[in-house]
Amino acid sequence: MRRVSFMPVRHLRYMVYASLMAALTAVGAYVHIPLGPVPIVLQNLFVLLAGLLLGSRWGAISIGIYLLVGAIGLPVFAGAKGGIAHFMGPTGGYLFGFLLASYITGYISEHSKHRLSAEIFAVSLGSLAVYALGVPWLKFIAGLTWGKALTIGMLPFVIGDAVKAGAAVALARTVRPVMACRLEPATP
Repeated sequence: MRRVSFMPVRHLRYMVYASLMAALTAVGAYVHIPLGPVPIVLQNLFVLLAGLLLGSRWGAISIGIYLLVGAIGLPVFAGAKGGIAHFMGPTGGYLFGFLLASYITGYISEHSKHRLSAEIFAVSLGSLAVYALGVPWLKFIAGLTWGKALTIGMLPFVIGDAVKAGAAVALARTVRPVMACRLEPATP
């Protein structure tokens, strides 16, 4: 008799949560305010929340799903746009920064046992990771000086991103106890 092995329930939960966070990140793109080449969006909130709730691996997987869906053309990027060309445009660095931010945020959060001070540090570093990839990319693609790239691609967003980071910490601390999965590191 052949033995059938099933996926552990914990892995299935993480897959569902990762898909949900990818969907929420896409919804966050629809809430946007055009502001030059880089719009104000709610995506950052869900990118950071994915890392806080799912940890480094599954948080990054959720954002990877979001990026893959956008790359194949579904309208999940800011302004209801999609396609691989967005990775080569002025916001491409920010999109790649989302992946790095979710991983960094999740890594710090899961290794600090979800202490509040560490989670604040995690979302701060995660937000900086988005800028660290986004601003140089914007500078390169748009042919801007460093001063202009910072003025267009970072300074208008700092306060809003700080609010979104704070909201991500508050949401994570509220939602985490409700989740059936207790955020133990799970391998994909």
